[in-house]
Amino acid sequence: MKTLPVKDNQSRLLIVPLSLFLVLFLGFPLIADIVYSVSHVSFENLRSPDLRGFGNFIDVVNDKQFWQATRFSFQFGFFTALVECLLGLFLAVYLSPLLKKHTWMLAILMMPMMAAPALVGLMYRLVLHEFVGPVPYYLWEWWGDSPAFLDANNAIYTLMTIEILQWTPFALLLFHLAYQSVPEDVREAATLDGAKGFQRFWRIELPFMKLALFTALFIRFIDGFRVFDNVYVLTGSGAGGSTTSLSIYVYLAFFKQGNIGKAVAASMLLLLVTFTVLYLLNWFSTKKKSVGGEA
Repeated sequence: MKTLPVKDNQSRLLIVPLSLFLVLFLGFPLIADIVYSVSHVSFENLRSPDLRGFGNFIDVVNDKQFWQATRFSFQFGFFTALVECLLGLFLAVYLSPLLKKHTWMLAILMMPMMAAPALVGLMYRLVLHEFVGPVPYYLWEWWGDSPAFLDANNAIYTLMTIEILQWTPFALLLFHLAYQSVPEDVREAATLDGAKGFQRFWRIELPFMKLALFTALFIRFIDGFRVFDNVYVLTGSGAGGSTTSLSIYVYLAFFKQGNIGKAVAASMLLLLVTFTVLYLLNWFSTKKKSVGGEA
């Protein structure tokens, strides 16, 4: 049975509200950012920027702090996303019988990600404070020594640990739902065929969870890559810029240095990289679907 095609005029009317929203709330700021990125602009001449070409982009690319911030953001985003997904997957499978029997426990496990990242950062700043924090105090009492959790050598590991503790429940939630959605008849058929334990999980259950795994890994990487709140509260840019993420780099250039053109240029480079990654992921998924359809 053939379906009636939707008329072009009707389909165009349906996308008018979304198109107007994008033009008004995204188009104008994007145009303003493009103008500022190629201009010498500060708070003094914000309304009349002085066009200077691609000088801001050249300044950003030649700035060692920009590449240091880029390296920190990539390391932070990739490592935290990977560990969060591995821990979330392990907990989703290991706690599956318990969560299936007591669903209310899932709400308790979700509590860490309900707190604002800035408040979490403030809480850990007090807990790990070198003079009044309870963790350094008891470490001194019990072992006679305490590491400097927020110095240049240990700050990145402390920040990663805090990020993982707060956002592993997000991965746990996605993987729990994906694991529970695996058809029981598929599990029973695999068991009858002799698949047991890890073999059944690796060959049968995990392929059903591929979409959830990819989604969680991608979302957590993007969120970790653009981290700002808890890092700014805990360490700021850090000793020698050791914990300067790209978001903090843009913030410092904008508000501390007053170099709006440079800050916007850095954000435009970040936008370009993000758009490129999204485009490649979309192209890859489309190609994979077309290959799967032909097969």
